[in-house]
Amino acid sequence: MQNSSKKVRVRFAPSPTGGLHLGGVRTVLYNYLFARKHKGDFILRIEDTDQTRFVKGAEQYIYDCLKWCGLEPDESTMHPGEYGPYRQSERKPLYKEYALQLIKDGHAYFAFDTPEELERMRSENKTEENPSPQYDAMFRMRMRNSLTLSAAETEALINAGTPYVIRIKIPQNETITFNDLIHHEVSFDASVVDDKVLLKADGMPTYHLAVVVDDFLMKITHAFRGEEWLSSAPVHILLWKYLFGLEHMPQWAHLPLILGPNGKLSKRDGAKFGFPVYAMNWTDPRTQEFTEGFREKGFLPEAFVNLLAMLGWNSGTEQEIFSIEELIENFSIERVHKSGAKFDYEKARWFNQEWIKRKTATSLLTSVKDLLSNNGLSVTDDAYLEKVIEMVKDRCTLISDFFEQSAYFFSAPATLDLEAVLTKWNESKTSFFQQLMASLQTNSSWNAAEIELVFKELAAKLNIKPGELQLPMRIMLVGGKFGPAVFEIAHTIGKEETISRIHYALNKINA
Repeated sequence: MQNSSKKVRVRFAPSPTGGLHLGGVRTVLYNYLFARKHKGDFILRIEDTDQTRFVKGAEQYIYDCLKWCGLEPDESTMHPGEYGPYRQSERKPLYKEYALQLIKDGHAYFAFDTPEELERMRSENKTEENPSPQYDAMFRMRMRNSLTLSAAETEALINAGTPYVIRIKIPQNETITFNDLIHHEVSFDASVVDDKVLLKADGMPTYHLAVVVDDFLMKITHAFRGEEWLSSAPVHILLWKYLFGLEHMPQWAHLPLILGPNGKLSKRDGAKFGFPVYAMNWTDPRTQEFTEGFREKGFLPEAFVNLLAMLGWNSGTEQEIFSIEELIENFSIERVHKSGAKFDYEKARWFNQEWIKRKTATSLLTSVKDLLSNNGLSVTDDAYLEKVIEMVKDRCTLISDFFEQSAYFFSAPATLDLEAVLTKWNESKTSFFQQLMASLQTNSSWNAAEIELVFKELAAKLNIKPGELQLPMRIMLVGGKFGPAVFEIAHTIGKEETISRIHYALNKINA
């Protein structure tokens, strides 16, 4: 295992094939927190060896996502260090050298089987006990490879340009054991592991070979990845043992799955709960839909990172709201749970609401201004907008809520929820609002306390309970049953606008 005195170097190695979802960004976050806590480096490596699944724009999208989250790498294709290239397709010649070394040492072999031959092997050997036969010790000696062919036959096929892959030769009767930082001691029976392809026919490595070679050459000390990769650990351990020695292998931590309401978080859950993290700048080829992400739904990056940290990690305290600095200070990989963490969308919304409350109006200004602009409301007075944000932010769960909660401060509501007041409307209320307009027009001072005083004195004079009049006034000014204190709203939008809205609504009601 890694010498603890070495400088901590961690990596995230996504494929540029689609959106970054919750699990991927949580892996980034735990890597980032661990690196920052231990004064180490966080590396982003692009694993683009599967060119058939490559999506144009996906690599830039990954960088944009991490930038929005505030989790930018120290080394990457954007900011190269001394261990590049950071794109696997640019490291292609490296991998074949290591694959050939494995063959030379007797740990791998050339396999010339065609897709038809592989399919025949699987179909002819399928039994009730073994419904999915694998290319392994049981069947490798029946196949067309350099273990069953002579050296001369093998060389002739290679010289003739016959397509081949290179497979690892998994040993038999061996137990493979390693220590995981989360799962502790984990053991595998090698006899149930198949001879994975290490180098494909196009010369590109598979994940198994590339991840080991790259982690060694980039001096990675700790590798955090999803639990779904735990089953591949025996192959990777053998490759470390054969190529570099286990003393150079990073310390591993396999992170628990993120669960949805019915088990593993599915793609369908994704559409429902709003991931990927960030809208993809391409149409999903499977659904032909443009996918909305957490950012577009109105989540703050601070809230998103905070909720991700708590998905499977125990802070050891009752505290739930953490800044990135607090997360770095408190994070410990040993306190990551072994079991899956359930993602609760309502809890995610709660995190966002708490973060909106904590943010200053100034820090929210740009996001809210952009939101209003995208909905056709041009704002030129930033000071006025900040005042509005301060008034309504405690009522907003998502940034997108700011439109409904603040639009009426900039233009009269297009619709009025008159149904809420018509059933209890009468002539005395019409009289009240007619007299209120006149009183407000002649009133020399304009502040919330003075407006409320005029309102309540007139209600007392006409013997109407103020509570019966405040809802109608709110709907006149706002359009619906929401918003901050009604007299604060009147004060903010101004005398002329307040009177104009009361007048318009009164005509609608009486009509």
